[in-house]
Amino acid sequence: MSQDISKNQERFQDKIETREAVNTGKGLTEETVRKISEDKDEPEWMLKKRLQAFRHFKNRPMPNWGPDLSELDFDEINHYIRPDAEQSDDWDEVPEEIMETFDKLGIPEAEKEALSGVGAQLESTVVYQNMKDEWEEKGVIFCDMDKAVQEHPELVKEYFMNRCVPPQDNKFAALHGAVWSGGSFVYVPEGVEVEIPVQAYFRMNQKGMGQFEHTLIIAEENSTIHYIEGCSAPQYTQSNLHAGCVEVFVKENAHVQYSTVQNWSKNTYNLNTKRAKVAGEGTMEWVSGSMGSKVTMLYPSSHLNGEGARANHITIGYAGDGQNIDTGAKVVHNAPNTKSTIESKSISQGSGRTNYRGLVRIPEGSSGSKVSIECDALMFSDEATSDTEPYIEVKEDDVEMAHEATVGRIGDEEIHYMQSRGIEEEEAKEMIVRGFIEPIAKELPLEYAVELNRLIQLEMEGSLG
Repeated sequence: MSQDISKNQERFQDKIETREAVNTGKGLTEETVRKISEDKDEPEWMLKKRLQAFRHFKNRPMPNWGPDLSELDFDEINHYIRPDAEQSDDWDEVPEEIMETFDKLGIPEAEKEALSGVGAQLESTVVYQNMKDEWEEKGVIFCDMDKAVQEHPELVKEYFMNRCVPPQDNKFAALHGAVWSGGSFVYVPEGVEVEIPVQAYFRMNQKGMGQFEHTLIIAEENSTIHYIEGCSAPQYTQSNLHAGCVEVFVKENAHVQYSTVQNWSKNTYNLNTKRAKVAGEGTMEWVSGSMGSKVTMLYPSSHLNGEGARANHITIGYAGDGQNIDTGAKVVHNAPNTKSTIESKSISQGSGRTNYRGLVRIPEGSSGSKVSIECDALMFSDEATSDTEPYIEVKEDDVEMAHEATVGRIGDEEIHYMQSRGIEEEEAKEMIVRGFIEPIAKELPLEYAVELNRLIQLEMEGSLG
């Protein structure tokens, strides 16, 4: 899978014409929201949730902090396109033009590698979804969110943008709540351990497109699941918008890992909201690599609500010329003896800008909590910038808190030493970068660690000196 997905970096724009069944056109009105819900044949309660979210979106101002979003024009974004294809669980039944797109991304290869589940989404619609029979027999549910609304309404009603990320959380969460489409629904029953990762791949193939997939993961007590997400878009001059939402519920003593490798085109605004609620002795792990977008604002959040809950946040950001990658983590310790670790690595070259933006909150009563934060930045040029903006709020005396941040450039001495051993300059720099990100890459499954290294290598080619 990684060999094919790495070709994304060539920013291929498919020459095929994907047939469209529904296209709401540019702009966003209440009529747009109603058309989306009607096309999906949704129940009335979901339409009401969409309209409520739309009202929040209209009333909320744009964020006045972080990267510049002034060029983002919602009237130029197409918020919903449904390809002319029915969802299939048999790869051979997917329409040829859609198959060709995902074949380049390695979706069939993923199946051949016997992964437990694979889902593929093009534009606003999931066109391929599969799940191994052995997991379904154990009660595991892995389907797209649209199907979940129809077939598992009680679960969706209880958890969807209700107890984790409400529409009023921020402007882009509200936008998402109004126009969401596709995404993944994962339910793991009590005591079930899904031993092989489930995967989803999301791709925008149209210029001026918005993609708003929703991922909802519910891991019941003593269960385990690893979800892997990949995202991409071809290069266009017109801006694309990705405003997905991820909600994760980690019940007592459950373990969830959420891994992402996002390789958007350099015209994409990547503005996601990701949050987990973690019960006692539960563990939430976020592992993410962010690159390729024009602007990224991504801060996975963990709310540790039960005693002994744990969260691990691991992020890599890469910014090239004209890119602003603003990433970080948020952790709220709402119970005693909770623990969190945050490790951030960022690389910037040319005029690229990376930024770690983090929040850690320990309210009164969360005694025995432990926090470790480590942020490292590597820059390739005098024009590149990198900043660390932590916000730490501690209202409890009995806690352990550690924060470390380093910023530096690749040193001439290291390069000279490696060249003296017969290593070319470009290769030497790539080796230094691989060593820099290795502590994080090793937390990914092998194929994704290889993929991350290849993507960064391709970003670096021709840009260092």
